[in-house]
Amino acid sequence: MKFRYAFQQIVDLKNNERTQAEWVLSEAIGVLRTEQTMLDTLEAEKQRLQQELAGTTERVTTISHMQGMQHYVNHLHRQIEKKHVDVRQAKQHVEQKQQLLTDRMVDEKVWTKARDKAFRLHTALTLKKEQEALDEMASVRYLRSSPQV
Repeated sequence: MKFRYAFQQIVDLKNNERTQAEWVLSEAIGVLRTEQTMLDTLEAEKQRLQQELAGTTERVTTISHMQGMQHYVNHLHRQIEKKHVDVRQAKQHVEQKQQLLTDRMVDEKVWTKARDKAFRLHTALTLKKEQEALDEMASVRYLRSSPQV
């Protein structure tokens, strides 16, 4: 007797939902990495410009050039602040997607355990029926082989 779980479609659905949640989490992590990389790039550029600006005291440069560099450093500072906000939002998004994945994994596990329990019950019932059939066959053979009184 073949085992057929009545709720197999639900188990499959929960499996698909978990897989989709994994993809979404992976995508969110990719966005976070991109935002972090952009932030690191901006900070490195700001650091480079600040060092260059500090080095202009040792060489001859125009005030307008120094002012332009300072304006650009200020612009980078504002961009870095905005990027920090983007990184925080991306981290929150990743955390939400991690929680969603956790929820989906729990759902899938519940349904999988229910299916496994049903399978064990089915197996036990099948083995019991087989044993009863074997016992019946043994009883019939015994009765046929025993002398009639």
